[in-house]
Amino acid sequence: MPIGRRQFLALSLVATGFGKARAAEPFWAEVQSGKAIVLLRHAEAPGSGDPPNFSLGDCSTQRNLSEEGRAQSRAIGDLFRANGIASAAVYSSQWCRCLDTARLLGLGEVVPLDLLNSFFGDSSAEPARSAALLDWLREQRFEGPAIFVTHQVNISGLTGEVPDRGEMIVARVHADRPVEVIGRVPAPF
Repeated sequence: MPIGRRQFLALSLVATGFGKARAAEPFWAEVQSGKAIVLLRHAEAPGSGDPPNFSLGDCSTQRNLSEEGRAQSRAIGDLFRANGIASAAVYSSQWCRCLDTARLLGLGEVVPLDLLNSFFGDSSAEPARSAALLDWLREQRFEGPAIFVTHQVNISGLTGEVPDRGEMIVARVHADRPVEVIGRVPAPF
């Protein structure tokens, strides 16, 4: 089966050292040690929101990853490995596009976490949902890398940043002040 232009570009970026170009970023050591977390917006999934009457338990009713999104997810996993992270605690929203992104990273068992579920259709839920996630994060002690695969609205509510699909926001969680963004890693393609 021939590969498309975007898949060729993705494979070329990985093969030519895309990950190595990012290896010098100072925040990778903090991610490795668990001092910083990675908030990852799910990979490319065409469209916006979900169809009416979608069901979390039925991927056929949701917006899902495209082939580009699947390749993008694998390339993100390669980026972690290129930066010395071969395994991580991986948490994901229960939406299929997030779970698939998380699994395709190939970095470890994926733990569904309802605190990462989207509130896209209900912006009034943002303050309470962001506060609940922040409280949960403050209670955790990560001994190594921790990755949270979620949605743009969740990341924006927690950090004020608006990530693209497949983009990572690297952040420190403090006990007594807001989340501190220490880096951004754009999607590989």
